Amino acid sequence: MRILSDDDLARVLSLADLLPVVEEAFVKQGRGAVERPPRPHFPVGEGDTAGTALVMPAAIHSAATFTTKVATVHPSNPDRGLPTVRAQVHVTDAATGETRATMDGDRLTNARTGCIGGLAARELAADPPVDLAVVGAGAQARWQTRAVAAATDVERVRVYSPTPDSRRQCAADLHEDGLDAEAVDSPGAAVEGASVVVTATTATEPVFSGADLAPGTLVVAVGAYTAEMCELDETTVGRAAQVFADVPEEVVETGDVAGRLTVEGLTPLSAVFEGRAGRRSDDEIIVVASVGSAVLDAAAAEHVLERAEERDVGTVVDG
Repeated sequence: MRILSDDDLARVLSLADLLPVVEEAFVKQGRGAVERPPRPHFPVGEGDTAGTALVMPAAIHSAATFTTKVATVHPSNPDRGLPTVRAQVHVTDAATGETRATMDGDRLTNARTGCIGGLAARELAADPPVDLAVVGAGAQARWQTRAVAAATDVERVRVYSPTPDSRRQCAADLHEDGLDAEAVDSPGAAVEGASVVVTATTATEPVFSGADLAPGTLVVAVGAYTAEMCELDETTVGRAAQVFADVPEEVVETGDVAGRLTVEGLTPLSAVFEGRAGRRSDDEIIVVASVGSAVLDAAAAEHVLERAEERDVGTVVDG
């Protein structure tokens, strides 16, 4: 069994290489060539440190491995200097049931989720370069931005978070990545005039006003995955000419969409990569809502494991 730490993953994972892996996984999911059992989520911890745990298994037909991810979301973690989302991924040989690897899932989850925004911007944003607004200043806000930059030409980035130090630090980190990023003082200042808006928060109420969106804006919402969580207001969803979803039957139950659209009103994001759907005019507002899919974990983990084995990265122990 190969054990891969965060440092090990950093040595073998690149967004440029991961983008086509995630795209292929979406296509297979859209064709039904996957196994993706329901993912239970349940409360853990108590009081100020309460959070949510999720168990996410998945297998892709014809793949050499399948995965099980255990993830946690603790909104109070940033106050303790810890990431909001933590994860571990267990990789099993599909032919023998042998354990192939256990890997830190934080970087893997952040990278594959970032690729959702990157692919969406590549396929659905209006004419480049991208003027990017990011609402949220945690790890996923950074990864979304990096993935959009890996997939498209980003002209500038405006970052908003209600915490001034957090948004300034996020912008500074992105600036070190070579992006023209600045922190702004309100969600309106971030969103106004942006061609792509990414929301990456754990909010339970809308994080910007849909009235501030310019015609032609692409909105990528990756934070909400339960009925209690919500990043988008009714105006945003109402102004959208098309709403795409990575997992329509789960997105329809989130606070972003519940009561506003039905499953039939959502277009699977996989249809975009198959050439069956896409932007129809430069002026239409498009929303991509994501809850995350364990299928992407399965694809990303096998990709990373193959690179690690090729380069002999990680620690091999008796299983």
